[in-house]
Amino acid sequence: MSRRQPLPLPLHTAEVAIVTGEGTMGTHVVHPATGGPHPTVLFFMDAPGKRPLLHRMAAAIASHGYYVMLPNLYYRQTPAFELDFTSAESLARMAELMRAVGNRMVARDAQALIEHADSDPAADATRIATVGYCMSGPFSLFVAAEQAERVRCAASFYGVRLHIDSADSPHHRLGDIRGEIYVAAAEHDDYVPLDMITRLEAARVAAGTRGRVEVYWGTHHGFAFDDRPAYDPVADDRHWTELLDLFARNLAPGEPLR
Repeated sequence: MSRRQPLPLPLHTAEVAIVTGEGTMGTHVVHPATGGPHPTVLFFMDAPGKRPLLHRMAAAIASHGYYVMLPNLYYRQTPAFELDFTSAESLARMAELMRAVGNRMVARDAQALIEHADSDPAADATRIATVGYCMSGPFSLFVAAEQAERVRCAASFYGVRLHIDSADSPHHRLGDIRGEIYVAAAEHDDYVPLDMITRLEAARVAAGTRGRVEVYWGTHHGFAFDDRPAYDPVADDRHWTELLDLFARNLAPGEPLR
């Protein structure tokens, strides 16, 4: 069985309305139906929105023993959005929504998610992982810096805007991250030039941040999502192996935060 498929473990799934100071953030929550408390995974959506593909991915992560939270990051503008890849109007709407979301905003959302997890006996919010794709790659790293006492590992897959000329660029915050990071980029990516990945790795080394920054050679932006033309099953399997191994190394009970 591919690691992208959920293990045969009973899961509890719920759609939760989390009230923030800026609106109501609809959040898909999934975790093992028994046992726990389970380490918390903040799974940040990509630009096409919170949709069934991401729900399936959240279930796959949860089946390995995690309490997964997948929020609608567009909640300030709309209670729901799912891209219609065939519609120019839908693509334009996605671009509008995407431009309205930033690192500091998602950091505030993460605080609300963590407070919800703190109140749920099924969750262990003292051991947190973050993961983001494309638009949300930088969110994953930024939240790891903002929540350095709790986030034990953070992953970004073909994340954009990781090293840019901006005060809130994630590369400025690498020194604040105490957990391990894993950043994977596609070789061919109009949104993420390889020079950005080289600069990010140099910043990681200079900051002394634990982890790896690497390129999946021969791949294109979106290689881990099977609703994209760039989907690459070999790269997708590799992504799942790296992601779940990262979580296993850092979220195990008793594993210290270095």
